[in-house]
Amino acid sequence: MGANRMSRLFTELSKSILDAEEKVLTTGEFSDITINDIHVIDAVGNEEARPSSVVAKRLGVTMGTLTKAVDGLVKKEYVQRTRSENDKRLVLLSLLPKGLKAFKMHAEFHDRMMDAVLAQFEPEETLILERGLDSLKKYLVNGLA
Repeated sequence: MGANRMSRLFTELSKSILDAEEKVLTTGEFSDITINDIHVIDAVGNEEARPSSVVAKRLGVTMGTLTKAVDGLVKKEYVQRTRSENDKRLVLLSLLPKGLKAFKMHAEFHDRMMDAVLAQFEPEETLILERGLDSLKKYLVNGLA
């Protein structure tokens, strides 16, 4: 497969994943949020409260952008803001029950997607695919800076 075809395939794949996520995750019970909201929920995580600066960094957005997104998620009762007991300047974000449910649905979506893809490969082929994707990630993170 040539580089042009591979590039086109990655572009189409990225769009298809986002479209599928939006179709599956922002309908029904979660029709009041967007796919961007789902990604904020994912970055907040399902464990202990996380500083907003850490969430912004994980998403690669400014604090202002994150604040605007979190404002909506707080109003819709997906995310909770609290102040750190140790440092009142620190804003901590955590998921409320609705946010935890959306987080779980998002994780399950990705698990099902990967299970479907990897079922088509032999174990050694999976390792080659993983190495190639890891190489692409490193290029995107380090090579463009």
